[in-house]
Amino acid sequence: MTAERLARAQAAAQQAGFDALLITPGADLRYLTGYQALPLERLTCLVLPATDDSRLLVPELERPAAEASLARAHGIEIVGWPETADPIALVADMLPKAGRVALDDHMWAEKVLRFRAAMPDAEQLLAGPVLRELRMRKSPKEVAALREAGVAIDRVHARMGEWLATGRTEREVRRDIGNAIVDEGHVRVDFVIVASGPNAASPHHEAAGRAIESGDPVVVDIGGTTEAGYCSDEARTYVVGEPADEFTVHYGALRQAQDAAVQHVRPGVTAESVDAVAREGLTAAGLGEYFVHRTGHGIGLETHEEPYIVAGNDRVLEPGMTFSVEPGFYLPGRYGARIEDIVVVSEDGVERLNVRPRELAILR
Repeated sequence: MTAERLARAQAAAQQAGFDALLITPGADLRYLTGYQALPLERLTCLVLPATDDSRLLVPELERPAAEASLARAHGIEIVGWPETADPIALVADMLPKAGRVALDDHMWAEKVLRFRAAMPDAEQLLAGPVLRELRMRKSPKEVAALREAGVAIDRVHARMGEWLATGRTEREVRRDIGNAIVDEGHVRVDFVIVASGPNAASPHHEAAGRAIESGDPVVVDIGGTTEAGYCSDEARTYVVGEPADEFTVHYGALRQAQDAAVQHVRPGVTAESVDAVAREGLTAAGLGEYFVHRTGHGIGLETHEEPYIVAGNDRVLEPGMTFSVEPGFYLPGRYGARIEDIVVVSEDGVERLNVRPRELAILR
C-alpha cells in the first residue's frame, strides 16, 4: 500500500508541476509511509521527488523507530542525520535542481522559513492541494477502519446512562467518558465535549464544574483515534430527567433535518447541497439563525479534513468520501442540541458509520 500511495503522490506532484514534496510529521506522512513520527524540533522529513526514489530523513536517535515502522514499506530509503548536522541543508542537497517544491500544510513555520533560506531559488508552495485529492477518496480498507472506529465510539455512547446523572459535574462525566473511549477500542482520546443546560448553547464547550440538573439537555460529542490511525467522531444529545416541551419540539426538527441531510448524500451531489438540506429543515422550524456552524467535515487520519460540508463548497461528492453530518441549534443562555453521524458515500448512495439511535435519549 505504501508503494502505491507514494507512486500516486509522485504522479500527482508531476501533474501539478512540482519537482518534489517535503512532508514532515503529521497525517500526510502517516498516509504516505505508515510512520507516525513524533513532531519534534529535530527534523523528520520525507523527501519525495516527482521522478526519483524517496528518502526519509530522520534524527539518528529516531532511526530505530522509523525502521521498525517502515520494515514492510517499499521504495523508501531511511537516512539518519547526526545530532550536530544541519538537516535542512541535507534536504536541500538532495534536491539541487528543484525549481518548484511543495511543503506539507502543517509544517512548522520555523522549518518553512529555514527551507526558504536554504533553497532560495526554488518556488515553495503548499502540498495540500496535491495530497488532499489522494486522501479524500478513501479505499475500501480505509472505510473498513473508519467503520471500526464508528462502532467503537458507538459502544461509548451506548454506556452514557452509566455516567449522566443529576448532581454529577461535566468534568466528572468527561473523565469517565475519556476512560471508556480507550477501553472500547481507541488508543487515544481526541476530544470529549460534555455540555449541559445553558452550556449546550456553546458548540465547542469545554467541560466545566457545572453540575447536571434535572431536565437538562446534555450534548455529548466525542472522538478518538484507533490503532489503525483512523478517527471517530459522534455526537448525541441526552436529557437527564424530563425534557421541556419546547425542547422536545425543537429536537424533533433537528432529527428530521439531520436525517434529510444524510439521505441527500449520494454520488453526484455537491457538498454545499448537503449543507443546504440540513439548513432548510432547521430554518423551516424557526431555528435557522441558531445553526451557526457548517454541516460537516471530512474525517480519516485527522478528525477534520476535506471535504467540508459547507455553503460555497461546490465539490461533487464521490464514492469513498467520508464526512460528518452534524446539524445543531444553539439558543444562547438556554440550551442547544446536535446530532452527528459519520457517513461514507457509497456507489449508489450513503452508509452511516454510526448506528446509535438518533431519537432524543431521555435518562431518568
